[in-house]
Amino acid sequence: MLSVIPPPIRYSVYMARGWESKSVEEQLEQRAEQKEQAAKVASKDVVRAADAEQARARQMLQLKRERILSEKTSHPVRRSALQAALKDIEAEIKKLG
Repeated sequence: MLSVIPPPIRYSVYMARGWESKSVEEQLEQRAEQKEQAAKVASKDVVRAADAEQARARQMLQLKRERILSEKTSHPVRRSALQAALKDIEAEIKKLG
């Protein structure tokens, strides 16, 4: 024998699923929006990290340059080595902008 669900119960079951599916749809949309916002924040963080890394590299080169300029030597070989190092560091600083 086949059992039949009475109409009032059938209606409430379908209504509940309709509301539930709308809620699920809204939750999925919210998650998608949150993922987009997280991706935007992450990309900004990557740019900031790259800028910070470039600033650190520039600062290190400036410190090396100052150290080389502060060294005093009368030995010609050492002096030429320092001048070559200074020239390389200044070229790297120009590359960084």
